[in-house]
Amino acid sequence: MNLQKIEDEALHLPKEERAQLIQRLVLSLESPSEEELKSDWLLEARRRGEELDNGTVQAVSGEDVMRKARALIK
Repeated sequence: MNLQKIEDEALHLPKEERAQLIQRLVLSLESPSEEELKSDWLLEARRRGEELDNGTVQAVSGEDVMRKARALIK
Protein backbone atom coordinates (compact mmCIF):
# COMPACT_ATOMS: atom_id res chain seq x y z
CA MET A 1 0.00 0.00 0.00
CA ASN A 2 1.48 3.37 -0.94
CA LEU A 3 1.37 6.59 1.02
CA GLN A 4 -1.28 8.21 -1.18
CA LYS A 5 -3.68 5.29 -0.71
CA ILE A 6 -3.13 5.33 3.07
CA GLU A 7 -3.76 9.08 3.16
CA ASP A 8 -6.93 8.75 1.08
CA GLU A 9 -8.28 6.02 3.34
CA ALA A 10 -7.33 7.89 6.50
CA LEU A 11 -9.16 11.00 5.32
CA HIS A 12 -12.34 8.98 4.97
CA LEU A 13 -12.25 7.86 8.60
CA PRO A 14 -14.62 9.48 11.11
CA LYS A 15 -13.17 12.52 12.88
CA GLU A 16 -12.57 10.66 16.17
CA GLU A 17 -10.70 7.82 14.45
CA ARG A 18 -8.57 10.33 12.51
CA ALA A 19 -7.67 12.02 15.80
CA GLN A 20 -6.67 8.67 17.31
CA LEU A 21 -4.56 7.89 14.25
CA ILE A 22 -2.84 11.27 14.45
CA GLN A 23 -2.06 10.73 18.12
CA ARG A 24 -0.57 7.29 17.46
CA LEU A 25 1.53 8.58 14.57
CA VAL A 26 2.87 11.52 16.58
CA LEU A 27 3.72 9.26 19.52
CA SER A 28 5.56 6.91 17.20
CA LEU A 29 7.78 9.81 16.12
CA GLU A 30 8.47 10.93 19.68
CA SER A 31 9.29 7.49 21.06
CA PRO A 32 12.97 6.63 21.28
CA SER A 33 14.18 3.61 19.35
CA GLU A 34 15.14 0.42 21.16
CA GLU A 35 18.81 1.22 20.45
CA GLU A 36 18.42 4.70 21.97
CA LEU A 37 16.76 3.23 25.06
CA LYS A 38 19.56 0.68 25.49
CA SER A 39 22.18 3.41 25.12
CA ASP A 40 20.38 5.69 27.61
CA TRP A 41 20.06 2.90 30.19
CA LEU A 42 23.72 1.94 29.77
CA LEU A 43 24.78 5.56 30.38
CA GLU A 44 22.52 5.73 33.43
CA ALA A 45 23.91 2.46 34.83
CA ARG A 46 27.47 3.73 34.37
CA ARG A 47 26.62 7.05 36.03
CA ARG A 48 25.06 5.28 39.01
CA GLY A 49 28.01 2.90 39.26
CA GLU A 50 30.41 5.84 39.34
CA GLU A 51 28.35 7.49 42.09
CA LEU A 52 28.56 4.33 44.17
CA ASP A 53 32.29 3.95 43.48
CA ASN A 54 33.20 7.52 44.42
CA GLY A 55 30.92 7.58 47.48
CA THR A 56 28.56 10.28 46.20
CA VAL A 57 25.63 8.01 47.07
CA GLN A 58 25.16 5.08 49.39
CA ALA A 59 23.56 1.81 48.34
CA VAL A 60 20.19 0.94 49.87
CA SER A 61 19.14 -2.67 50.23
CA GLY A 62 16.15 -3.92 48.31
CA GLU A 63 14.53 -4.91 51.59
CA ASP A 64 14.76 -1.32 52.87
CA VAL A 65 13.32 0.05 49.65
CA MET A 66 10.38 -2.36 49.74
CA ARG A 67 9.71 -1.66 53.44
CA LYS A 68 9.63 2.10 52.78
CA ALA A 69 7.45 1.66 49.69
CA ARG A 70 4.95 -0.49 51.59
CA ALA A 71 4.81 2.10 54.37
CA LEU A 72 4.03 4.81 51.84
CA ILE A 73 1.06 2.98 50.36
CA LYS A 74 -0.56 2.06 53.67
